[in-house]
Amino acid sequence: MSNSIYLEYNFKVTPVQPASDILIAELGEVQFESFVETEEGVQAYIKKEDWYPTILDDLQILTNPLFSIDYDYSEIEQENWNATWESNFNAIQVGQQCVVRAPFHEKPKVEYDIVIEPKMSFGTGHHETTYMMLQHLLDHDFVGKSVLDMGSGTGVLSILAAMKGAVAIDAIDIDNWCYLNAKENVERNNCNHINVYEGTADLLVDQKYDIIIANINRNILLEDIPTYVKCLNKGGFLFLSGFYKEDIPQISERCRMAGLKFEKNLEKNNWVAVKYEFYEYKGKSLGRITFGRGDC
Repeated sequence: MSNSIYLEYNFKVTPVQPASDILIAELGEVQFESFVETEEGVQAYIKKEDWYPTILDDLQILTNPLFSIDYDYSEIEQENWNATWESNFNAIQVGQQCVVRAPFHEKPKVEYDIVIEPKMSFGTGHHETTYMMLQHLLDHDFVGKSVLDMGSGTGVLSILAAMKGAVAIDAIDIDNWCYLNAKENVERNNCNHINVYEGTADLLVDQKYDIIIANINRNILLEDIPTYVKCLNKGGFLFLSGFYKEDIPQISERCRMAGLKFEKNLEKNNWVAVKYEFYEYKGKSLGRITFGRGDC
């Protein structure tokens, strides 16, 4: 983080999820640089030089009747910026083997020490979906495997896969900030065999992987599962997250139609992360899915 003067916004959000995720995404579009999720919502930071009085006027979530969002903001003095950021960003321990931390945290004595500078990217381990995906990956064998990480965010899942022995990894995210941040984090963790790309599932032409990881949202997953399966080697595994417990039947049916077998799921605060095994690609068109107005 730089030593520029920042403004700190404190948003109180009801319900906290999924409103906080939507709010973070919209704030990122208007130059907010970093975010800390709190029990009541989100703290968001923007450089004073990038701020203007009407900066929040076009945020659609603030006028959405499904959510209640209150906020205030204050200026953070230059000398206090780093201390404020560091005090709000805690290291995350996943089981006994893995810690996800920022560069300013003390180095822990664990097998997998992942150093992340998140900036505007999603995937620090604080969110339930990232945490559960890390749990899944810790329990899985990656030695000698090829891996695809869709919606890679900070690159944290790719980095853990690399540390666990994966030999070839492609990380893809549609967001330019995530793309740039993942490249930095890959270098920071000395994972030179992770290739980071900016784009969507359209990049997956004639690719094959042993393991595919996708932590995105329900609708994108439903649309892209057939593409993932075409890229998955027989006997391979697909790990999915970014959706709620009540979405599992629809996700699992889509996977079943594509030749995937449900193995297990993890659950935390109604978020889930699900593991599927590929046993047969049926080669049938699954068609396109029409989403309702309330889908996100």
